[in-house]
Amino acid sequence: MDEVREGLLYTESHEWIKDLGEGRVRIGISDHAQHELGDIVFVELPTVGKDIAKGDEIGALESVKTVEPVYSPLSGKVVSVNEGLEDRSEVMNQSPYDEGWLAEIELTDPSELNGLMDSSSYTQTLKN
Repeated sequence: MDEVREGLLYTESHEWIKDLGEGRVRIGISDHAQHELGDIVFVELPTVGKDIAKGDEIGALESVKTVEPVYSPLSGKVVSVNEGLEDRSEVMNQSPYDEGWLAEIELTDPSELNGLMDSSSYTQTLKN
């Protein structure tokens, strides 16, 4: 069974969002997503300072099976990226919720958080 962390928000496209407070969030992919992708061999990170809109492609994950785009679940500005993934992409598989985060975003519209799923709703989505 895939791990679904309490206290995070989720999207239908399997990104997770952690509210860091003060209008900032951290995003990554869920445990389910990393299982579906298989061994991740390359991570394309977003550009720090880039303004993004909800739904924009902000990076990509290359696995032995496929290349999957990563979409921003929220609008804002990329303020930080997990540069450690450039040399250690396998962390995405080993620790998707802790060490495997992708980026931090400063939100332009915090109300967009209301449209995301909590852990129980996301768990239900995975069962369907």
